[in-house]
Amino acid sequence: MSTVRDETGSAPNVAFRQIGKPLTRTDAPGKVTGRTMYAGDYSMPGMLHVKVVRANVASARLARLDVSRARALEGVECVLTGADLPDRTAATDIPGQTGRKRLDTDQQILVKERVRYFGEPLALIAARSRDIAEHAAALVEFDLQPLPGVYDPEEALRPGAPIVSGTDNVVAEYRIRKGDLPAGFAAADQIVERTYRTPFQEHAFLEPEVGLAWVDENEVVNIRMSTQVIEHFRTIAEAIGVPHNKVRILGALVGGGFGGKEDMTVEIYLALLARHTRHPVRLEYTREDSFVGHGKRHPFKLTYRTGVKRDGRITALEIRVIADSGAYVFLSPYVLLYCAVASAGPYRIDNLDFHGRAVATNNMYTSAFRGFGAMQACAAYEQQMDEVAKAIGIDRIEFRRRNYLRTGEPISTGYVPPSAIWTEQCVDRAWAALGEPTRLDYPLKVGRGVAAYMQSYGRLTFLHDTSEAWVGVEMDGTVVVRSGVTDIGAGQASALGQIAAEVLGVTLNNVVVYNSDSAVTPLAGTTTATRALYMTGNAAKLAAEGVRARLAARAGREFGVAAEQVDFADNRVFVADDPARSLALVDLVRICAADGIHRSELAMFRAPFSDPLDAATGQGQAHPDYVFGAHAIEVAVDVETGEVTVLKSIAAHDVGQCVNRAAVEGQIEGGTQNGQGFALCEEMLYHEGRLVTPSFSEYLMPTSMDMPKVQSIILESRSGVGPFGAKGIGEPALTPVAPAIANAVTDAIGVRVFELPLTPERVLRAMQQNRAEA
Repeated sequence: MSTVRDETGSAPNVAFRQIGKPLTRTDAPGKVTGRTMYAGDYSMPGMLHVKVVRANVASARLARLDVSRARALEGVECVLTGADLPDRTAATDIPGQTGRKRLDTDQQILVKERVRYFGEPLALIAARSRDIAEHAAALVEFDLQPLPGVYDPEEALRPGAPIVSGTDNVVAEYRIRKGDLPAGFAAADQIVERTYRTPFQEHAFLEPEVGLAWVDENEVVNIRMSTQVIEHFRTIAEAIGVPHNKVRILGALVGGGFGGKEDMTVEIYLALLARHTRHPVRLEYTREDSFVGHGKRHPFKLTYRTGVKRDGRITALEIRVIADSGAYVFLSPYVLLYCAVASAGPYRIDNLDFHGRAVATNNMYTSAFRGFGAMQACAAYEQQMDEVAKAIGIDRIEFRRRNYLRTGEPISTGYVPPSAIWTEQCVDRAWAALGEPTRLDYPLKVGRGVAAYMQSYGRLTFLHDTSEAWVGVEMDGTVVVRSGVTDIGAGQASALGQIAAEVLGVTLNNVVVYNSDSAVTPLAGTTTATRALYMTGNAAKLAAEGVRARLAARAGREFGVAAEQVDFADNRVFVADDPARSLALVDLVRICAADGIHRSELAMFRAPFSDPLDAATGQGQAHPDYVFGAHAIEVAVDVETGEVTVLKSIAAHDVGQCVNRAAVEGQIEGGTQNGQGFALCEEMLYHEGRLVTPSFSEYLMPTSMDMPKVQSIILESRSGVGPFGAKGIGEPALTPVAPAIANAVTDAIGVRVFELPLTPERVLRAMQQNRAEA
C-alpha cells in the first residue's frame, strides 16, 4: 500500500489529456479477472515434457555420462547430451545488440567435459509426461571427478589459483580517473576508509522460467515463453544451426523478470528438443530448478577511501571494487561498468580513481538484476557518506548538500546529464516526510537513515540502441499500436497505448496494443536497463506523431486553417481556438481513406550513439541520461535479538514526467520491497559452490507483513529524454532503499554492520564487538 504526494515543483499537467493520469492499464482487467494467459498456461496436444539433469558438484571433470537407461524408458522420446551437440554454444553477451560484434563469451549448452558450477546442465530429457521425465532423469548415471575449484574472487586472483575463465580469472576490468588523486588526498583534513560487502541475491519472480515450443509447417521453431528479450531469436537460431528467420519468439506477459529473464534460460533447450522430436515440447522449471537455472545478483566487495576538508567538502575519492562473476561471463562486464559510472554517486568529485574487477569463480554465474551494479555502488557510497559525516562531525544531510552535483555539472565520466539533477529536493522532501520520530520502549531503539542515488536509464550508448513501433488508425477511429516490447508486469505495453492516445486525441479504451512477437511486431529492443519507456515510448510517440501530422494536414484543409491550428481530443478533431469547428475522428479517417492518405506509421527511435569510454581514464558518455532521487527510512532495532523492523519508508524520485501515475507508484512500491529484502534478509548462500539456500524455506524475503506503508513523493522536472520529458523508475525505485536502511540501523545501534543483509546475527555481533571495544 502506498500514499502518494504530488510535489512537482513545476506547472501542473494542464497540457496533457491522457499522460500523467492514473488510467486503468490495458493489461489490468485480464489480470484481475484471471483471463490473462501467461506462458505456463499454454499447452498443445501431444506435447512432451522436459527435464534438465544437472551436475551436483561445482568443479569437476565429466568422466562418464550414461543415459541408456533413460532412453530405454517407455514414454521417453528424446535424451540429449553434450555429445549430441558437438559444435554448438550459447551466447551469453548482452542481448539485442545493434552497435557492434558481441563479445566472445559463449558457453557450452550442455556439459561436454568440464563442470564449472553447481547445477550446470548435463542432459535434456523429453517425455510424454512430467512424471516420466522425472523418472528418466533419475535413471541418468554420471561420474564427476572433482577438480580444484575457487569460490572467493580474491582467492581467484592469487597466483596458482584454479583457472575458471581466461588466463587469470579476470573477466572485466575498468578504471575511471579524474583530476589529481594524490593532490586531493594531500589537501584533505581527514581520510576515511571503509569496506562494504553485498550478497548474492535471487530474483524470486512469482513465475519461474517456462516455455512451449513447436515446429510449424514452414519449419519455423516457435517458442512461446516468459522472457524480457524476444530478440534472442537470433542467438537461438545460431545455437541450433538454422537461419534467423526460422525462429520465432512469442512473448507472453511476464510474471516477474527483474533481469532474471534477460539472459536465455529455457529457450535453447526447447528449440533443440522441438527440432529433434518433431513434437511440441514444454519446459517449466520448479522453484529449485530456477534457483540454479539463471544468474544471480553479483556480490561485491567495495572499498571507499574518502578525503574530506573540515568544512565537509570532498577532496578525493579512491574506490576499489571486486565482483564475483561466477563460472561464466554473461553480463559481468556491463554490471561492473554500470557500477564504475555510478560509483561516485550524485556528488561532485573532482579527484577520483575507480578500479574495479569482475572475477570468475566456481560459484553460480551472476548476471542482470534490477539495479545492475549501480545499486551495489549506492549501497557503498551512501553508507560511506554517513561514515565520513560522522568522522568530521557534520550533519549527514548537510554533508551531502555541500557535495551534491547540480544541474549542468559533469558526472564521474565527464559527461553532463542533459536533464535536471534534483537530488537535494528529493532528499529534503523524503527526510521531512518522516515527521516526528517514533518513540518506543527498551529493548527497541529507533533510528533514521537516508540515501540519495544516481541511476541510468537507457542502455550503454556505445551499443547504438534503437527501437521501432508502428501506430495506425482504423476506419472506425480506433487505434492500433504494434511493438516488440515485452511487458514484464510494469505496464510497458499499456504505456505505449497511453502515449498514442495522447498524441491522437483518443481515449485509452480505444487503443489496442499488440506486442512481443519477433516475427510480426516491430523489434523494440530489450525490456531491460530501465529503457522500455525511454526507447519504445519515444518510438511510439514518433509513429503516432507521423500519423497525426497527415491527419492534421487533411483536417486543416477541411477547416480552412493551417495544420498547426488543428487539435485532437476526446475522439474528435477541431480548430484549437474555435472548438465548435470540429469533426469526429472517425469522419476524418474516412475522408483520409477516400483521399488515399496513409493512416499508419512505422518509426524508429535512435538513442545517442557514442564510442566506448576511454580505456585509460573512463571518460566519455556511457548512458543517455540519469535519474536522481532519495529514500528515507525509520527503523526499530531490538537490541536483545538484533531484529530490524522498518517503521516508515519514504521514497522521493524525480521521474521527469509520469505517463501513468498509478504505474509509477507501483514501481516504487515494488522496488522498495526488493530493496528492503536486499538490506535485511535476502542472501543466496554457497558452500564450495553448492547452493545451501535452495528454496523459499531457506531463502527469506519480506512479505506483506514485513512491509510498512510506502509513501511515494513523485517529482516531475519534465526534463528527461523520454517521451514528454519522462525519465525512468523501474530500477531507480530499488537503488537507495538498502543503504537508507543500513544508515537507519547504524543510527539506532551506534555501530555499522558493513555486510548486507543486516541479519539479526550480524546486528548482534556488531553490537557485541562494539561493546567489547568500548
